[in-house]
Amino acid sequence: MRQVIVVGGGASGMMAAVGAAREGARVTLLEKNEKTGKKIYITGKGRCNLTNACEKSAFFDQMISNGKFLYSAFEKMDNHSVMDFFEKSGCRLKQERGMRIFPVSDHSSDVIAALNRQMKKEGVEVCLHTRAAEVLTEQYNENGREPDLIGEAVREKKSVRGVRLSDGRILEADAVILATGGKSYESTGSAGEGYMFAQRLGHTLKEMRPALVPFCVKESWCMDLQGLSLKNVSLVMTKDKKKIYEGFGEMLFTHFGVSGPLILSASSYYAKKYYGMQVKLSIDLKPALTPEQLDQRILRDFEENRNRQFKNALDHLLPARMTGIIVTLSGIDPARKVNEITRTERSRLAACIKNLTLTVTGTRGFSEAIVTQGGVNVKEVNPSTMESKLVRGLYFAGEVLDVDGLTGGFNLQIAWSTGYLAGICAAREAGQGRNKLCAEERKKK
Repeated sequence: MRQVIVVGGGASGMMAAVGAAREGARVTLLEKNEKTGKKIYITGKGRCNLTNACEKSAFFDQMISNGKFLYSAFEKMDNHSVMDFFEKSGCRLKQERGMRIFPVSDHSSDVIAALNRQMKKEGVEVCLHTRAAEVLTEQYNENGREPDLIGEAVREKKSVRGVRLSDGRILEADAVILATGGKSYESTGSAGEGYMFAQRLGHTLKEMRPALVPFCVKESWCMDLQGLSLKNVSLVMTKDKKKIYEGFGEMLFTHFGVSGPLILSASSYYAKKYYGMQVKLSIDLKPALTPEQLDQRILRDFEENRNRQFKNALDHLLPARMTGIIVTLSGIDPARKVNEITRTERSRLAACIKNLTLTVTGTRGFSEAIVTQGGVNVKEVNPSTMESKLVRGLYFAGEVLDVDGLTGGFNLQIAWSTGYLAGICAAREAGQGRNKLCAEERKKK
């Protein structure tokens, strides 16, 4: 029976273990934490948005990095297959706004329990508190034979031999799947070991950056709005007037800047090409109203409050905590009676509401990022199998790869798809002649 070792007990690792076991492999999953799925527990604010029910084409539209690399993985286990997997595993699902899929219970623990049940059912050996220290390899001749008499060169390649644990023990294997996650939320165990393993084995890495992460901004008045959530606003992010991102949704003011679903999505585009640069955010607080309609709305509110001071006349138009900021930014005297405000001043007020501008100075760190952008260069990985092109029997799955998407269940779908494909391919390919080749090479030495 073929032996497959999965390093990492997160979403992609557990799915890889199930996939390999279903193909008849003897599977050992190594998890350094005290339990599996530790990062899954906190996804979706503890509810676990485990996938999205959108159409296939829409799924790839939500990818930020290397979406085409995922075609084969998605074909093998798409979003509907994932939903079917969890329903059959005893985790009932529901669909919410934006076609996001959650467990009916709203408990991420039910997703983890379903995966653990499946691993137990398939006979996966789960080793908790077990840390991998090194992926072991050995050389083999690509053609499994000696060079011919006229000096033909036979290229030497690496092949997986097993894993050395932190306590010194060696576990032999026909295939090793690295599903170690990225660098985001290090408290869950994502410390970047997989990147180290990959580099030692000859793989190159794309620069890692925090993605789906809050923004830090220059404007100090954001601190005064800490905790204020805005719904149904639109946002445009620009660099030197060039549009980088445009979206609609919900955002949140914090003591350092801004967060929320709309901001997190913008941050992934920022991380891709503009990381570390200053960019502008333009927020439309009333996207459903044209400038003309907004002016009429302001006039109506002013008519109802004609004898009130300007600072007290915006309560029906804006959240109470925001009125003071908008009054200040408009440049209109707060004590002016609204019936004295000119058309030009109304235009300035409308401009503040339709174009509230913030200056992004950077992002928060990996400890607050939902995903890691960057990682193992996908050009060095076979997209049809998730196997390394450099090391035979080495497979990758999940966030360790340079693939990522927007919020809405898409990153967990990447984990399920790449994990399952890596698992079944590792089980099918592992051991097919490899042990024989390696044994022959050792004899020759």
